[in-house]
Amino acid sequence: MDFITTISENITQFLSYTGFANATFGHLIMILVGLFFLFLGIAKKWEPMLLVPIGFGIIVGNIPFPPGFQIGVYEDGSVLNYLYFGVVKGVYPPLIFLGIGAMTDFSTLISNPKLMLIGAAAQFGIFGAYMAASAFGGFSATEAGAIGIIGGADGPTAIFLSSRLAPDLMGAIAVSAYSYMALVPVIQPPVMKLLTTKKERLIRMRPARKVSQNEKVIFPILGLLLTTFVVPAGLPLLGMIFFGNLLKECGVTRRLANTAANPLIDIVTILLGLTVGASTQATTFLTDKSIKIFILGALSFIVATAAGVLFVKFFNLFLKEGNKINPLIGNAGVSAVPDSARVSHELGLHYDKTNHLLMHAMGPNVAGVIGSAVAAGLLLGFLA
Repeated sequence: MDFITTISENITQFLSYTGFANATFGHLIMILVGLFFLFLGIAKKWEPMLLVPIGFGIIVGNIPFPPGFQIGVYEDGSVLNYLYFGVVKGVYPPLIFLGIGAMTDFSTLISNPKLMLIGAAAQFGIFGAYMAASAFGGFSATEAGAIGIIGGADGPTAIFLSSRLAPDLMGAIAVSAYSYMALVPVIQPPVMKLLTTKKERLIRMRPARKVSQNEKVIFPILGLLLTTFVVPAGLPLLGMIFFGNLLKECGVTRRLANTAANPLIDIVTILLGLTVGASTQATTFLTDKSIKIFILGALSFIVATAAGVLFVKFFNLFLKEGNKINPLIGNAGVSAVPDSARVSHELGLHYDKTNHLLMHAMGPNVAGVIGSAVAAGLLLGFLA
């Protein structure tokens, strides 16, 4: 009889440790969110390199376990906990920026420097969201600054800044930033159509001039000095993106550039996506603050898109006929590279099948990457 009682107690104890016994409605909601991310990444092919690791990480982070236990990224000494160190301490974002720099061709921006202004204008979404979060969202100044960076549509920058200013909100901010990056083809076109006329959408831009190799080599050095002297706090991101670009353009470090642009950025993306996703446990993620962050993130992204388009329309008032800029590339001022530039191109082709805007849109697009890093440096300098 005692033997049967012992077996029964062991089975009961075993069952109490299973996910079935400890699952809550919150866990199920987050697992569905993870499955939705996987659907977007695999079926829709929207940012699969980001959404597949994050979606799977969300599922991993929401496997139910008994109260009092810490499993996964929050378990001291576990593999995921060590890998999550790179997120908490802001190690991964600069490494991703190194890879982005090694992959990016700044020729369009160099040939037409005024496109930099479009990238700067689109950052208005960041500061608009910061003011909204601070004034109406009930967030502190540092939390508002971390939330505002979602408007830059730059996941690594969002993680970098939130790890410094609001580590408790980093999961919600990161998931929000990457969600809106993936939804660029859905969110941006209605805003672009609403703010432009058919005549403006048909504007043809002059082909970009050929950029010399010397210009390409000088640009990352000059860009580093100009941006970091103004915003020293942005050095971890700005320094790495310009360094990666110098490796690409100088012509003598091809192996290093290939490493940064391929295996290094791939490895870091896997680690960052998986661990960020795994940090979104239902008990800490499903809060009123998270819902507010998603709402403010959507608002900042829409404002950033609108600001870029409206700035081009305003700028065109001062440009001669033949030098005007197609406002459809204004959306590319956010730093979702190259998706926002591709949206500009596809929308332009919809109205004129011979008007190719992709290369023109890449100018403000890469400027947006630099602009979001500069904005992050400004917020970090003022709020940290």
